Amino acid sequence: MDASAAISELVIANRVVAHLKLVDSFGHVTVRNPENPRRFFMSRSRAPSLVTKEDILEFNLDSTSVDLRGFSPYKERYIHGCIYKARPDVMAICHNHAHELLPLAVTKTAMRPALHSAAVIGHEVPVWDIREEFGDTDLLVTSNEMGESLARAVGKGSAALMRGHGSVIAGKSIPDAVFTTNYLRLNAEVLIKAMSMGKEITYLSPGEVDKSGELHRQPLSQGRAWEEWCLQAGVAKAAL
Repeated sequence: MDASAAISELVIANRVVAHLKLVDSFGHVTVRNPENPRRFFMSRSRAPSLVTKEDILEFNLDSTSVDLRGFSPYKERYIHGCIYKARPDVMAICHNHAHELLPLAVTKTAMRPALHSAAVIGHEVPVWDIREEFGDTDLLVTSNEMGESLARAVGKGSAALMRGHGSVIAGKSIPDAVFTTNYLRLNAEVLIKAMSMGKEITYLSPGEVDKSGELHRQPLSQGRAWEEWCLQAGVAKAAL
């Protein structure tokens, strides 16, 4: 995939995450530039459902812009730059504020996969609390220092919850990041409903997480979901 194709797929991803209600007027998806891994593409500050190719900007890994072209960037671009810098294997990132995740984030309840499609989130998703390092803030990640702290919380995993805020998901591709974001949210819904029943939750075993995670990271599995979501969102499917 070249840079032009990556930008096209990024525009599609913005429409898909908006359609799936993984983001609302806020939140963002980015992709590493496949032609220059020291840079990434991200929309200007705009609601994801409205993003077009003309809105896409390029950033260095310190989240400085290559050329803003008069646009205003997202304040939380540091989330993306710092994770890309820390994780050369990560090719796409989604930051969102899905409401279903927030009860687990504000209570620091363990987020572990309880259904097989959610095995892609890993064995346990950590909760990052910005206040622990930075005191009282507006909870936005607006500096490299904050972004580096969040990247450390993600570590080698696929995701982290952000206390009082939302989550961040690191993927091997745009479809992978969107797939993981969707099933992270669905897993949260399942856990919260199960907890309301007052019953002990049966999580996936470590072996089940590994085997189901491997299955659901395959292009065939993710490609089927991606194609369907693109159709639902009314956008053409980009090549995987």
